[in-house]
Amino acid sequence: MLPSSLRPHVRLGIGLVLGLAALVSACQAATEEVYEVAGEVRGVDAAVRQVKIAHEEIPGFMPAMTMSFDVASAELLEGVTVGARVQFTLERRGTRLRITALEVVEPGAAGETGSIAPAPPEDAFDFRLVDQRGEPLSLSDLRGRAVLLDFVFTRCTGPCPILTTAHVGVQRKLPTALASRIHFVSISVDPLYDTPERLREYAETRGADLSTWSFLTGEVPDVEEVLRRYHLGTIRQADGSIDHLVATFLIDPEGRIVERYLGLEHAATELLSDIEEVLS
Repeated sequence: MLPSSLRPHVRLGIGLVLGLAALVSACQAATEEVYEVAGEVRGVDAAVRQVKIAHEEIPGFMPAMTMSFDVASAELLEGVTVGARVQFTLERRGTRLRITALEVVEPGAAGETGSIAPAPPEDAFDFRLVDQRGEPLSLSDLRGRAVLLDFVFTRCTGPCPILTTAHVGVQRKLPTALASRIHFVSISVDPLYDTPERLREYAETRGADLSTWSFLTGEVPDVEEVLRRYHLGTIRQADGSIDHLVATFLIDPEGRIVERYLGLEHAATELLSDIEEVLS
């Protein structure tokens, strides 16, 4: 089996999700949303109850893309083959995303099922923003170190502070031999409000060690380009809160995305293990 540094994938809870999934989570109470979606099947793995679909745009939620989904039961995948055109019901409940109904509207090639192949390594987009000290920082400045990248904003009252606090725990648990070989990066999804000073206060309040952690903001077009390149959508609500993707990326020292974690369910032990493997 290939090492994880050569097996880029996404993790959602205990399930393995391949490709870039989108979990939009308002920084408030969890809500349930249901979407009716059409797409073409690109891979099927009934053993782990997953299907990979090139789907159309889901208005207000995510752009058209190819990604893998958990399905509610293996029975939903009976008779589903690669190339089939399907209609499916996608349920988002809190930080969980899964298909609860699926209908084949045009059959694919018979017999083309099996394990979903991992995607090739993807180069991480090289952004240039401003950190909590007001100094510019590019992703390429961190080449030679692993990077744990996430997206937050300081006025968030839900997932963001939870995510940051969890990653503070990871930062504090890093073995000495690894601590200097990884850099944490948090990019604000609210550059209109989040100045470097506000980001610094947010970071210090949560105990982040800023010697190896940068909290970044910038001009709105620059931040929007980063969000687009990492396939992260945001929706600003009337009350100023922002619905956004709860996603974390582990980038290897060569600048490749090797792990994607969705939601808040990745454990510190999991991250520490993956970081150690990437840096081994």
